[in-house]
Amino acid sequence: MKLTEALDKNLLDKIQNLYIEAFPKEERKPFSLLLQTRDKGQSEILAIENEHNDFLGLAITAKHKDMVLLDYFAISSHQRSSGIGSKAFQNIKNRYADKRFFLEIERADIDADNKIQRQKRKNFYLKNGMQNMPFLVNLLGVEMEILAHNCQLEYDDYFNLYHTLFGTHISQHIHLVK
Repeated sequence: MKLTEALDKNLLDKIQNLYIEAFPKEERKPFSLLLQTRDKGQSEILAIENEHNDFLGLAITAKHKDMVLLDYFAISSHQRSSGIGSKAFQNIKNRYADKRFFLEIERADIDADNKIQRQKRKNFYLKNGMQNMPFLVNLLGVEMEILAHNCQLEYDDYFNLYHTLFGTHISQHIHLVK
């Protein structure tokens, strides 16, 4: 399994299609904004591929100073529940081992239509070495938990990454919940 920077149109199209399929509209940033931050060297758009270059999933990161946010991570629907997600996630963590690595997930402790899915997602990340940070955020109207790997992260660090990379267009829609 490998992580490949998506630089050609064919790979970007596969990533964009999975991005739209896997993430609800309210959680998606405009794909053009992700491309802009990539072009500035502030993010990476990665394809998860097997040794035969078959597309398995996506990882989109945002980078600022010593921090890396795993902004989006998804495995193709026909590849899920086969262990690929855990292997890919380990590769991603290894890629950023020298950075403060973190991600956001929808709150798993509230009633929601997809509560079981949220709990499974949280369990997946905890099983794969992530730890809860002591704050929650409202990001674009969605309450999110912040999970990090072997580091401490404060709300101000989190907010500064968003403000620096995505400007007020996105950061004005981020609020501390607790």
